[in-house]
Amino acid sequence: MAGLIMEKTERPIIVGLTGGIGSGISLASDTLQSFGIDIIDADVIAREVVAPGSEGLERIQEKYGPDILTSKGTLDRAKLREIVFADPNETEWLNNLLHPMIRSEMLHQVAIATSPYCILAVPLLFENKLDALCDLTLVIDVSEEQQLVRASQRDDVDIANIKRIMAQQLAARERNKKADIIVDNNGTKTQTIKQIKQFHEEMLNKYRKIHKKGS
Repeated sequence: MAGLIMEKTERPIIVGLTGGIGSGISLASDTLQSFGIDIIDADVIAREVVAPGSEGLERIQEKYGPDILTSKGTLDRAKLREIVFADPNETEWLNNLLHPMIRSEMLHQVAIATSPYCILAVPLLFENKLDALCDLTLVIDVSEEQQLVRASQRDDVDIANIKRIMAQQLAARERNKKADIIVDNNGTKTQTIKQIKQFHEEMLNKYRKIHKKGS
């Protein structure tokens, strides 16, 4: 479960958004962003910390050599993925390099958020214990079968790689146990968006109540 909402009420309520690969985190964050909610997306930040000219990319190139770059000088993500999937030690090295950078930037973006609540979208929220930064957590839940279909269609990644990614994530049952709120994304897109809209309205009411108590 997420931490308690802090007494300092001038900051937004921090909502951790998570789910397995292909679960629909992007649908949830895009919908909430359309309502004017600030989104802090760990995947976007993760790309930024290894962009050309970044310290992250420089360190990765130092370790793996120039072949880890594409012809355009960007990180060859497919090649790096093969390396880290093949060796847990390489995964640990990469995580130790990038996670502090990502965490620092997430905290910076939370600090400057201006919407009543903000979304911290992190696929490995519970696995990396980032739920400790949140006031409550929202999980997008979907069946394993749907995960495989949606992830393979979206990312053009083969089923074997998707299963390897899923193996690194909490099982849905464990993730849902940790969640404060669960959105069921096994139905239609319209049904899912309806649930997200209801969540949004509840969060606005929660924010108003917090400020009313503090006034």
